[in-house]
Amino acid sequence: MKQDRVELNDRFIKVFNILEERGEVIKNDRNGKGISDFAKRITGAKANGHIIRCYLDEANPRMITYSHARNLCREYGVNQSYLLEGTGSPFGFDIPAASIESPVASGNILFTTTEAFAGSSLGAGSFHQEESTMFSLPNLNASNNYVSFPINGNSMEPVIMNGDIVVCEPIDKIDQIKDNLIYAVKHNGAVWVKYVEKIYENGRVARLKLRSANYLEHDPFVEEVNIHTRLYKVLKKIADI
Repeated sequence: MKQDRVELNDRFIKVFNILEERGEVIKNDRNGKGISDFAKRITGAKANGHIIRCYLDEANPRMITYSHARNLCREYGVNQSYLLEGTGSPFGFDIPAASIESPVASGNILFTTTEAFAGSSLGAGSFHQEESTMFSLPNLNASNNYVSFPINGNSMEPVIMNGDIVVCEPIDKIDQIKDNLIYAVKHNGAVWVKYVEKIYENGRVARLKLRSANYLEHDPFVEEVNIHTRLYKVLKKIADI
């Protein structure tokens, strides 16, 4: 077996384990999240659960196919660049490479509009060139990828002001977030920057409580977590001095 297929399968196992930790796949479940249900979404047939188990067995010579890997990305919101090419993070924001024709577009921080960030799917072609650019900041890991966008509204004042730019890094696993810190939550075509608190159900994070700094004008609210929910830790803000 070629080394690229071995590495692809290793990344598949890692992604599967993350989906298990999130409760999106439960091996012995009979209510729509079991191995056979997973096989149906990835291979097209519930009867192919044994094939998935072969992929998950590192001692088994059978490796995931590229077509099944693409289906996994589509069905579970996996970063395709990570799974197929090994770049980026499993569920992180896939930052497009700087264009050769645009030498000024350099750096490891993607700057885009709030609307483009909220509505984009994960992928190198997610952003139109006029909606995004790349830049760098000191004291941020040069090997990591980040995303930034301007804040619209006063819900996080006085911590983050209207018009400030936040710089965020993607979170791979929802369990990695720490309660009452500020995150960008990308969910169902919207994006919020809020203090976040996890709400557990049956041992997994089922909902997120989102709280504004400007609590006098903005009440907290709760959002259900689904396979399309993405979180980004807010690392820095850039204010207009």
